[in-house]
Amino acid sequence: MSNIYLERYAYPHTYLTKGNYGTPDIIVVLPCHNEPDLLTSLNALELCDRPEDQVAVIVVINASEKSTPEIKEHNEKTLADCQLWLGQQSKKYQYHFILESELPKKHAGVGLARKIGMDEAVRIFEAQEKDGVILCFDADSTCETNLLIEVEKIFMDNPKTPGCSIHFEHPLEGDLEPEIYEGILNYELHLRYYVDGLKYAGFPYAFQTIGSSMAVRSSAYQKQGGMNRRKAGEDFYFLHKIIPLGNFKELNTTKIIPSPRRSDRVPFGTGRAIGAWLDEGKVECLSYNHQIYKDLKQLFSLVGEMYETETAETVWSDLPVTIQQFVPLEEFIAQISEFKTQANSLTIFRKRFYQWFDGFKVLKFVHFARDEFYPNVPIAEGVDWLFETMGMDAKDWDLRRKLVELRRVDCSDN
Repeated sequence: MSNIYLERYAYPHTYLTKGNYGTPDIIVVLPCHNEPDLLTSLNALELCDRPEDQVAVIVVINASEKSTPEIKEHNEKTLADCQLWLGQQSKKYQYHFILESELPKKHAGVGLARKIGMDEAVRIFEAQEKDGVILCFDADSTCETNLLIEVEKIFMDNPKTPGCSIHFEHPLEGDLEPEIYEGILNYELHLRYYVDGLKYAGFPYAFQTIGSSMAVRSSAYQKQGGMNRRKAGEDFYFLHKIIPLGNFKELNTTKIIPSPRRSDRVPFGTGRAIGAWLDEGKVECLSYNHQIYKDLKQLFSLVGEMYETETAETVWSDLPVTIQQFVPLEEFIAQISEFKTQANSLTIFRKRFYQWFDGFKVLKFVHFARDEFYPNVPIAEGVDWLFETMGMDAKDWDLRRKLVELRRVDCSDN
């Protein structure tokens, strides 16, 4: 049977043979580029409690055609180490290792590596005529032992769920330099503050979008065109195509533990942020001014009025000046008028509105408001405001306590 996604949108090269597919229900995909300790991540998965579903793991050991000989040699050694590890004793799960060190320079990166692994997962599921689950992990992450069982459960209990974001917590202590843990504490606070600020504003698509902490059904993955080939931010752009499908979930009954180490393999993200923190000798992390979230809250609170009102100009006058300058009046009127002609209910109107003012546009607005109206503030100041909205006074807490409490709040927020 033909498959339009595989024929038109999947990475054209096939790496695994049907005879080795097995019959997995969950496939874990790990991109791996010049990683120093992939086996730690594989052991973390192998130590996971066995779910009822069958599990397979696809590791995409990758490099660009323009990568240095040293990186390509390291990748070859990584593959050899993995094959040795695989043969040392029987494993709970099935493992596939792909070595691809000649990716086109223009697209080589984590996005393409994820895509290769996820597309191979689709091929395996399609061969079984099965709508399986693709779990994204990273080659420098570990996890709690109940990860696979909880992933199985959330998709089994929620048959209409296209995907989920999985709770993550960076380590705050360990064998690395103390400055790294200070940096990751600030950075994770920033990540949580951003999403929780959007939740306060009433944005319906406020979810964490971390590449090592997400899972998706094969059918939803295909429906939204698969993974993109971005060198960074691939997770944000991918999930903000999946989330609007509806019934997206947060999985907070388990935990993925991403590495806090620095990295220069991507232009932005955790590893790059920690590198900048160390190189610049930072002592304070800046994040978005809370007034941005208050302005967004005002916008989102008026969506119902936009549907009910005769003319969009009436609502326009009630919008914050930041929104008025971000979205020209002509565009606002045209969009609201179009949505009203397409919708015969407020529910459909809201859906159309958030297809337009989606996660991409929200992020663009946040940066616009930061650059033109509300300069960044210390992360502690922003988080203190966030706790105030929850009826909590956190001003006397140190940053670590603030993060621990925010993690608790996020886990209880379903």
